[in-house]
Amino acid sequence: MITESRPRIIARRAEYDRSDQMKTLYIPGNHRLHALAHEIESALKAELKKQVQTACNSFLEEAADIFHVPQPKVRVLDARPLRVYETGSSELFGDYHEDTALIRVWMRTAVQKRVTSPGTFLSTLCHEFCHHLDIHGLGFHNTYHTRGFYERTAVLYHCCRGTPLRRLVWRSVPGNRWRIDWAKMRQPRQPK
Repeated sequence: MITESRPRIIARRAEYDRSDQMKTLYIPGNHRLHALAHEIESALKAELKKQVQTACNSFLEEAADIFHVPQPKVRVLDARPLRVYETGSSELFGDYHEDTALIRVWMRTAVQKRVTSPGTFLSTLCHEFCHHLDIHGLGFHNTYHTRGFYERTAVLYHCCRGTPLRRLVWRSVPGNRWRIDWAKMRQPRQPK
């Protein structure tokens, strides 16, 4: 995961900076996100596309209710699109369309057409929902891939998975951007 560069247009920098600095989400207790994430996982493992779609709708309905935003639409699609370049290739895991509030997520890998891992699928769903939340709940006009955006996505993801939250470790890369330092993320936690 890599951030977008800070906008060159001065009018957009304040919003980018505000997104970059907003590193957490408040998710109140007594919600069903964890149980709904488990339903998504079960449907994925069974390779039941309609049930994955239904579980995603229920998940997004609950998330929208928690954050007091309109529920986005979701489409679960089969194999991810594969883009091949001269220097490599990339797969599209999901996307969000602001004008229609539509989230699309793909449940199969691009090349081998295998069902994606539940963690990857749920991470993608949380990521795309956070784009929706930026626009409809946090007051952003644009939804940038900032460090704060990825941190907020991680909060939602770990809440849904019932796993402990770990702060992301960032390293600077050329172009005034940041990349998650996975090597440091994988190091054992130091005792306090």
